Amino acid sequence: MSEAISVPARPIRSASRVTPVTIFLWGLRIAALAVILYGSYQSISSGRLSGAQWRDLLIFGTSTGSVFALIALGYTMVYGVLRFINFAHGEVFMVGAMMAFYVANGLAATSLWIASPFVSLLIVFIAAMTTSASLAVLLERIAYRPLRNAPRLIPLITSIGASFTIQYLVSGLVGPSTKDFPRMEPLRGTINVAGSLIPTSRVVVIVVTVIVMIALYLFVERTRTGKSMRAVSEDQETAALMGIDVNRTIVTVFAVGGAMAGVAGALWGLVFPSLNYFSGFLPGIKAFTAAVLGGIGNILGAMLGGVSLGVVESIGPSLVLAGYDIPAFSQLKDVVAYAALVMVLIFRPTGILGERLSRDRT
Repeated sequence: MSEAISVPARPIRSASRVTPVTIFLWGLRIAALAVILYGSYQSISSGRLSGAQWRDLLIFGTSTGSVFALIALGYTMVYGVLRFINFAHGEVFMVGAMMAFYVANGLAATSLWIASPFVSLLIVFIAAMTTSASLAVLLERIAYRPLRNAPRLIPLITSIGASFTIQYLVSGLVGPSTKDFPRMEPLRGTINVAGSLIPTSRVVVIVVTVIVMIALYLFVERTRTGKSMRAVSEDQETAALMGIDVNRTIVTVFAVGGAMAGVAGALWGLVFPSLNYFSGFLPGIKAFTAAVLGGIGNILGAMLGGVSLGVVESIGPSLVLAGYDIPAFSQLKDVVAYAALVMVLIFRPTGILGERLSRDRT
């Protein structure tokens, strides 16, 4: 009698279902691509802008996006560890920028500002980073740590309340008037890069951002503290059982994210020389948009998302909207930036590099 042979069952692939929602999303994708391609063709073929003007828009967008990327790092690092969005992070950036203004204003009254501009900038950076990092740590200790085990919505609402609190505290302390950063003469010239004259201030912003981002990446990937941060991001309980001080690691995450916001605050004066107590709101929202655009929870995604958002915001109106002869298209850069976010989320809901999620251990 022959023995029965058991044949393993093949997994049945679920047939992809075509639903009205799927049809609508594909129709929206095709329509969006058609609008972008037609507007771009019309704009480029009209010769409205020269090659040098396109280059200037690209450089301006890259430098602005660099500031967004530095702020976005704070959002994505906190989300990677605690899984909530710290909407007060824009105000952490604003306070760092405000400190950078007062330190720069004080140094501008001395000979050091002219004699040693880069030493002066270094002092401004250190002051802004220290202030923003201290404020971020204070926020974590007072506002977020007592709510760490609460439902995620509660810390989110708390962060919004902290944002308004910081705004109006700064308004009460320094006044609601707009502050103008002092100009630094060595940074008002241009640098010849591959035959193109680029404003020195833009070059400084891009170079500083690249250096800071590389340093942050190496810190997270190569140092013991960085490994602790990644372990806590994966599983706090297991990390604690392995001897990692979870509270100290979370404080470090807030401090590092705050320091990045401080660097962005110092660079803000080189990109946009005016500042007030409300200056953290819009950059904070755009930085959050950049973090989502790149993939919330992913450090490289935040960097890429920030630069991409700045470039799209700078080039998009002239590339797409100008092709449809829309009046005052240059004032619609915020619309283009958020439309770009919507398009990315339609095509790739997890962002450019995808969301970094903890894997369940078996």
